[in-house]
Amino acid sequence: MTTTAGTNHAPPAPTPPLTHDLWDTIRLAAPMALTQLSQIAMMSTDLAFIGRLGGDAVAAAALSGTVYFVGSTFGIGLMSAVAPLAAQAFGADDAGLVRRALRVGLWAGLFIALPIMLIALNGESILLALGQAPGVAHLAQDYLAGLVWGIAPMLWFMALRSFMGAVNRPEPVLWITLVAIPLNALLVYLLLYGHWGFPQLGLTGVGLATSTVNLATFLAALAIAATRPPFRDYHVLARLAHVDWGLMRQLLVIGAPISLAFLLEYGLFSAAAILMGLISTPALAAHQIALQITAILFMVPFGISMAATVRVGHAAGRNDEIGVRRAGLMAMLLGVSLAVLFTVGIIVARFEIVQLFLGEGLADAEATATLAATLLLIGTTFFITDALQTVAVGALRGIKDTRIPLLLAVLGYWLIGFPASYALGFHTSLGAVGIWIGLSVGTTIYAALLVLRFLRLSR
Repeated sequence: MTTTAGTNHAPPAPTPPLTHDLWDTIRLAAPMALTQLSQIAMMSTDLAFIGRLGGDAVAAAALSGTVYFVGSTFGIGLMSAVAPLAAQAFGADDAGLVRRALRVGLWAGLFIALPIMLIALNGESILLALGQAPGVAHLAQDYLAGLVWGIAPMLWFMALRSFMGAVNRPEPVLWITLVAIPLNALLVYLLLYGHWGFPQLGLTGVGLATSTVNLATFLAALAIAATRPPFRDYHVLARLAHVDWGLMRQLLVIGAPISLAFLLEYGLFSAAAILMGLISTPALAAHQIALQITAILFMVPFGISMAATVRVGHAAGRNDEIGVRRAGLMAMLLGVSLAVLFTVGIIVARFEIVQLFLGEGLADAEATATLAATLLLIGTTFFITDALQTVAVGALRGIKDTRIPLLLAVLGYWLIGFPASYALGFHTSLGAVGIWIGLSVGTTIYAALLVLRFLRLSR
């Protein structure tokens, strides 16, 4: 007896409603965004304590932060590449590849930490070569001398964070980070001032406190990954001594463009600060205030971007083309919607927000406050398009597309954004406002190109 082919096949599963995609994105993005905000809280705690030491200490912290960030950016990009590798493996139900992605991330973190540490240990020489004041450069080196020992644990923690997010369980990282906030504050207090029998180490103590917290968060995450469900099913410590060079090459191919894109973006805003300084001191101060507010807002779409990488990676791993597009577009919609909501709040309360960043005795406080509030108003478009580009980049990482977005960053940020900022800031009457308009133009074009890129690839 013959049967018709397909007679006994089950009907295809119905496509889930868009609200299902939206809820899954929110559920994954919320702890990731809160983790980012918690890390900002720890940095703010450090700065609050350092600020009590005086202006030279604050300047030293800013300079050491620059050296530290430039050195660690490449490592951060490589750790970001763990997420798409692990997410696609999870979507393909390949537990072994998930474990290998984490393992290669841990090894990459070690390899890249060594040259980063070398840069940090020579931070004073680098700053002096760049023309910084010797006293401030020496203080910056004191801070870096403490920070340097936490570089590898910081990168390892990021690899574990990417792994946990890839398997749809980002919550432990959030709880670890929340516990780390008061722990960090306590250690900074003890090592900075030498209370309760601890040595008084100044800025070096602040750096050592951060390094200790980095080590503690890594060990806590590793213990959870090794012993708690569902992470223990992946046997993350199995064959840990084995270096998977083939997968390491994939990690470099994906992660290196991410690192360079980070540097391009960071470099643009650093260049904008230099342009502001050429205009006036109040313009530079207003720029820094507006940029700090932007950085805080950025943490929410950045969390959504990380969720987009995971959800798009899951769909790509199971060869679900419709799922890839829906996951990416839903994340972009969520990111833009929240950015619009936050932007409305900033427009309404911009003057009150600016006052939170200004001291009573600051020279030109009124002019600075007025200009910062104006920049926040000009930045309304920038806030929204910056959120869109962040989420779109995350979606593209989910399908391991990082090299073309790097070229688009060069185009949007440096071939369009920076020249526009310079032209509008110095060849029109707009001044500082023109510089921010240029930043907004470059970011808008970059975001549009990224969305078009994702729509093309997800077809």
